[in-house]
Amino acid sequence: MLNPVLIAGPCVIGDTDLVAVAKEIAAAAQKNGFAFIFKASFDKANRSSLDSYRGPGLEAGLHELAKVKNELGVMLTTDVHEANQVEFVAQVVDVIQIPALLCRQTDLLVGAGAVGKIVNIKKGQFMAPWDMKNAISKAKQSGAAEVWVTERGSMFGYNNLVVDFRSLTILKEWADKVIFDASHSVQLPGLHGAYSGGESKYVEAFVRATAAWGVDGVFVETHPCPEQALCDGDNMLPLGRLDNLLQKVTRIRRAITSDD
Repeated sequence: MLNPVLIAGPCVIGDTDLVAVAKEIAAAAQKNGFAFIFKASFDKANRSSLDSYRGPGLEAGLHELAKVKNELGVMLTTDVHEANQVEFVAQVVDVIQIPALLCRQTDLLVGAGAVGKIVNIKKGQFMAPWDMKNAISKAKQSGAAEVWVTERGSMFGYNNLVVDFRSLTILKEWADKVIFDASHSVQLPGLHGAYSGGESKYVEAFVRATAAWGVDGVFVETHPCPEQALCDGDNMLPLGRLDNLLQKVTRIRRAITSDD
């Protein structure tokens, strides 16, 4: 059984001690047999309101991420919003992440693939799983080492998302890995007008369910105090509950592979 991937961290750089958070996640990941990739964004360019906190920006954000890598030796990912950011980001991170709302942006996908790293494309809320084939192809043909796709739910009316579990199997036809984003799948986009809401109480159930489905990894935004987070606190998993959740996932994965 290959080690599952865990992509985890706070939503945005600047509202908690990244090294301390990454250290705790790394310990839980190692204990439970996960390949850990630390995630935090230097810029949240699609916040609901102009007044919302976006992050420290490219240069300062990459400096903070580099500190995490230098002190802990963990793999890193962060999202890029413009093709001209990719070259700088690739000098620090191991996985280039494409935000869901930009998953069709050709120049961004081509630029991300051209640096030869792993590219993780978040599936747009507006995209059918089979329509991601072209997005994957753009990055692969441009030179990406691997192309992963992360499922994060589909629009279901206004301010709501629903997860079609069939997508997790369909995407495997083209993606090197399929990751499930439990945090953004429980997001309620724009619910509060100036910012999005979320139902974090469902995060753990989704993670357990998709482990049974057989995904290659999970994406979980986590924070020591989600209620104090500057972005996406409503759909985050409290950091103190991560280890217990990973233990359950490990038991599920062992159970479903015991007859293989």
